[in-house]
Amino acid sequence: MKTHPPIISRNLIRLVAIGMLAVGISLIDTSCTSSLKNPPPTAATVDISRYAGRWYEIARLPMPFQKADESAIAEYGLLPNGTLSVHNIATRPDGTQHDIHGYAEILNAPENTKLAVHFTTWFAPFIPIPKQGNYWILYVDENYQQAIVGTPDRKYLWILARTPKISDHQFQDLVKFSEKLGFDLSRLIRDPRS
Repeated sequence: MKTHPPIISRNLIRLVAIGMLAVGISLIDTSCTSSLKNPPPTAATVDISRYAGRWYEIARLPMPFQKADESAIAEYGLLPNGTLSVHNIATRPDGTQHDIHGYAEILNAPENTKLAVHFTTWFAPFIPIPKQGNYWILYVDENYQQAIVGTPDRKYLWILARTPKISDHQFQDLVKFSEKLGFDLSRLIRDPRS
């Protein structure tokens, strides 16, 4: 006699499949930016060896994978194959942390301002990366102490610094620069540390 799995299992599988399809479509919609008409200008050039190291998130536009009350750190390292290692660490209000690892390909050497960041998770293959990259270095100061990073479609933005806090004057200058690049900062989230 042939047995069938319980109906609830089939329904659950269908719900999960529909949910994954919906997430995939929404990610494709937000990631397919090949028809950008007016992307923001990037920094002229970036010395990747100076850019590598630890950056603290000072502010950001909302992201689906990070809660508003989390503080974030990004660490970049040079790899022998010419890519960068990526390690993002988020700290929750209760002090617990979660992190994610990945790597970044440089798409426009020698300017080094347009990168494609890939994360090493089970769902990473389902997240399309636009051919022009998903991590553009839009500004870095001459001492590599502050930076602005964004996506070419202007949906995501990060204001970064080498220290967890910067002065209000420095912060306002970075906000004004970001607005001049065409980013809508009405939903800007300031990192809880700052």
